[in-house]
Amino acid sequence: MGPLVACRHAHVMDVAPEGEFVSEVVAAESGPVADQPFGSVDEVVEALRGQGYIADTRLATTVYLLTRLDKPLLLEGPAGVGKTELAKMLALATGRRLLRLQCYEGQDETKALYEWDYGKQLMYTQILREKIGQVVADAPDLTSAVERIGEQDSVFFSERFLAPRPLLEAIRSPEPVVLLIDEVDRADEALEAVLLETLGEFQISVPEIGTFTAEKRPYVLLTSNNTRDLAAALKRRCLHLFLDYPAAARELEIVKSKKTGLSDALAEELVTVVRGLRELELRKAPSISETIDWARTLAVLGVDDLNAQVLSDTVSVVVKYDKDVKKALDALPRLVDPNVVVDEGHGHGHGHGHGHDGDHSHDEPAAAPAPAPKPVARSTASDDPDDGDVDGRAKRAGKDEPGRHGGIYGGLPGGTAPPPSQIRKVTPGQGSRSFGGSRKRPI
Repeated sequence: MGPLVACRHAHVMDVAPEGEFVSEVVAAESGPVADQPFGSVDEVVEALRGQGYIADTRLATTVYLLTRLDKPLLLEGPAGVGKTELAKMLALATGRRLLRLQCYEGQDETKALYEWDYGKQLMYTQILREKIGQVVADAPDLTSAVERIGEQDSVFFSERFLAPRPLLEAIRSPEPVVLLIDEVDRADEALEAVLLETLGEFQISVPEIGTFTAEKRPYVLLTSNNTRDLAAALKRRCLHLFLDYPAAARELEIVKSKKTGLSDALAEELVTVVRGLRELELRKAPSISETIDWARTLAVLGVDDLNAQVLSDTVSVVVKYDKDVKKALDALPRLVDPNVVVDEGHGHGHGHGHGHDGDHSHDEPAAAPAPAPKPVARSTASDDPDDGDVDGRAKRAGKDEPGRHGGIYGGLPGGTAPPPSQIRKVTPGQGSRSFGGSRKRPI
């Protein structure tokens, strides 16, 4: 039985003596039923589905191993694919309390592990001032008084004054919890080193008190949006799963399960449009949660037909950057109807079609064809050629023509420049007198 168990669970720990290794596996397999909420992968699928989370077999298998192997689970993938939501639904499905550590740049261990409640310590010191005076009353010198006070350090550095943060709270909790370490890639590498003890041994060392070890091991889930590579030591201690955008059928099933109010037919069309937007070179691709928000938005508006106009009016629900919006607006007609022909030279919006100086009437033919407008120069140095940015220097140079102001500012009617004989010249002396070049400021 021993060799068989070691063979089946060779990935539970990295390095450990054979006897210790087997005893840990046996202890895990013979634990109480309450610590093993799922009997199979199918039970994981059904339990999460009952909470509104649609998981495929691959994800459910990883969650099942998380509950059986007592190893943290690292979920990596783009934002908005359900990594954080999985931790929330797992807590609901297992009846455990959820503790969340939101990581951010510059975060130190005191915000993740624990810190001392110095205000409370000071208050107790003030209250016990008389007692402290009694302790050092008969001390022969200052050194002896300090030593006597030092002997009482354990009074002020005890659990009474310890303010636990999410990691320590999860370790000390008398009831099992789900610990979510969210967006760990945003934290500094120093915090990763702090996490190694917690994730590897489920314990936290407090120098002033000792080591806290979890009596009920928490289910630990870490999420990462891949903004940077995580340390190999951190990954080695975790189960790993890359959570990507789901297939079209599963994404449609997710949208339907959220009861957005949108009909199934329109939801299917919307999922197709969103997946088409993800194929564009966008700075931020639409997430699953944003697809759900878009479906709810269209349902609130009472939309019964998906067309390019209504999608263009609401596209900001899923596309959040200006350049992305422009690309999405150009692509929406094609995504709604692949056979549509877009006449980019006759539109009235977003810079296409007639200028504001021309006649917009289509009932009578024009007396003479209007001259073609001059092309606007675009910046090609570093800007995106599709983002509509204009080179200001080229535009100003194009306007620098004699007589461009017509009869205004010294020009002649009809936009012609005046002859040289009519142009008044200004001598250097006139200029200096006009601008006070030789004047002195009164004292």
